[in-house]
Amino acid sequence: MKDDSLSLIGKKIKEERKKRNLSLQQIAERSDVTAGLLSKIENFRTIPSLPVLLNISKALEVNLSELVESVRLEEKSSYTLIRDQQGELEEREDSLGLVYESLIHQDLFNLNIRVNIVRIHGNVFREPIATDGMELVYVLNGDVTYGLNGEKIHLTKGDTLFFDGSTPHSVQNNQEEEAILFKVYLIPRKD
Repeated sequence: MKDDSLSLIGKKIKEERKKRNLSLQQIAERSDVTAGLLSKIENFRTIPSLPVLLNISKALEVNLSELVESVRLEEKSSYTLIRDQQGELEEREDSLGLVYESLIHQDLFNLNIRVNIVRIHGNVFREPIATDGMELVYVLNGDVTYGLNGEKIHLTKGDTLFFDGSTPHSVQNNQEEEAILFKVYLIPRKD
């Protein structure tokens, strides 16, 4: 599966940070960005601007070219096919109890489009987080509750929720049974 710039850069930053046994906070302080922004970059929730990426590369003591070397312009196919269980599992440190299977991640015009299957284990609450984009959630199985703007929105199988991901939002599965979501992220590129 082809990776997009969002996941490639985030993966590389996390890899280099862990290789050096540095915490998010240590890199944040050295690069003059918040630990929250760094976490969003590493967990594919935003694309760093060039000045931010440059500061992170300096904090990691890695050439900027090393962080972006895997990002290539490739000839695009007229379609993408992901067969059952061919998605790529994504490690997200900010979402314990949730398993993200990436189906599609594609740069398109001014957007980065990410499509995931998200499995939420039983009796899990994920603290509020924010994403730099819009999110669409479709419940494939189970019940979940999203917290948005102080409101609790209960979703069951077949329900769809579309919202501005920059609003901090929590997700909770109060059931024993795993909930399964189909999620689409539309994240604006920051070129």
